[in-house]
Amino acid sequence: MKNPNLWLVVPAAGIGQRMKAECPKQYLKISDRFILDITLSRLLDSGPFEGCMVPLHPQDQWWSDSESSSDGRIQTCTGGKERADSVLSALHALDEQADENDWVLVHDAARPCLHPHDLSNLIDVLFEHPVGGLLAAPVADTLKSASKGRQPAVEQTVDRRYLWRALTPQMFRFGALRQALESCLENGHTVTDESSAMEFSGNMPLLVEGRADNLKITVPSDLGLAEFILSQQ
Repeated sequence: MKNPNLWLVVPAAGIGQRMKAECPKQYLKISDRFILDITLSRLLDSGPFEGCMVPLHPQDQWWSDSESSSDGRIQTCTGGKERADSVLSALHALDEQADENDWVLVHDAARPCLHPHDLSNLIDVLFEHPVGGLLAAPVADTLKSASKGRQPAVEQTVDRRYLWRALTPQMFRFGALRQALESCLENGHTVTDESSAMEFSGNMPLLVEGRADNLKITVPSDLGLAEFILSQQ
């Protein structure tokens, strides 16, 4: 049996409400480049991908102006309302190209600071694993659970020894991830990432420790921090 191929999926159909910008956050610029272009080029130039699918918003006005739109390694499809809808749309678009046993790596469009070493380590650790897994970082801060209300109070300090921050990419078998997402959406399960869909299906994804500077750009102050991280890498 041939070795499984690796496919990249980068959902880019979000509108980035928390950025309060005139365009979705993936189309904001760092050093005069779209964040999405930085993200895609860094992954595709670092990983042995067979191809890449980017789900876009139906009313996307910016993709045609991107560097990525002329990259022959990248295909696009129509994304959905939520992340899980977009990822599933991408998997359906790849149906005739990917095998059930192939690997799919899903990465956030607004996470341009992934270090190439983390990507190669994720692939190396998981390539023979039966389920797959995700990059993650151990929680470093002291965590508090809080009471409800406008001015919450501390209820207790939470043991952080077994708590991790989920990062991306998240890497799972093509057929298993598609089935898990379809099942979650059919049954009304809230899917916050691909790992949660796999967990609902009874699988135990592996945590692969990644760098803490794998920043997801969410609020305006993250832009300067991402630019600094990229300059240091």
